[in-house]
Amino acid sequence: MPPLALRGIVTKVGFMDKTATVVVSRWAVHKLTGKRTERTKKYLTHDADNKLRKDDLVVIRNCPPVSKLKRFKLETVLHSPEVERELQRARQAKQDESQQ
Repeated sequence: MPPLALRGIVTKVGFMDKTATVVVSRWAVHKLTGKRTERTKKYLTHDADNKLRKDDLVVIRNCPPVSKLKRFKLETVLHSPEVERELQRARQAKQDESQQ
């Protein structure tokens, strides 16, 4: 299989060790009507460090089979709302501390 990189959102994490479920969406055009519809597919992804969190935007890449259903591995985390929230709380705490 040629190298394939997909971009998706993490929807399920923490239920299986070193595994996350990533949903990849694409737009498909109907042949007859020409209308666009959104198609989604779920992929089980190997996350060796267990660093993914729900709603992370990630890039996954196909790899040799890790287990029965895992055929993709985590390549990069593009955007993580949870990490950004933690950073914002830390900044706010520093700001409050400096004001006192």
